[in-house]
Amino acid sequence: MEAARARTDTRDWAKARRERTRHLIELGGLVAKAGLVELTDDDRATMLGALLDLAGQLRGAGDDAPDHLRARWRRLGLRAFAADREAAAAAGIIGPEEGGTAGEQPA
Repeated sequence: MEAARARTDTRDWAKARRERTRHLIELGGLVAKAGLVELTDDDRATMLGALLDLAGQLRGAGDDAPDHLRARWRRLGLRAFAADREAAAAAGIIGPEEGGTAGEQPA
């Protein structure tokens, strides 16, 4: 019984690790999709500084500014995802009903 529980604990841990890894890979894909790798010449310190600046804007802005920024950035992101889907559909890579990205939700 203890061996079965140990196996389950290991599987749960491995599953959580795979989910976290997938999430981090998706976030890295967003950084690349935004063009930050090329724009910063793959300078990780510059990219981190930019992301920290964005986080600071969300933390330190006025009362409704974080919501305004989030809404603006979300619209931009949704448009970029839609443009990618349309380009892929036009190229025959995916059908118009397919596509999407993890975490992407309709506006």
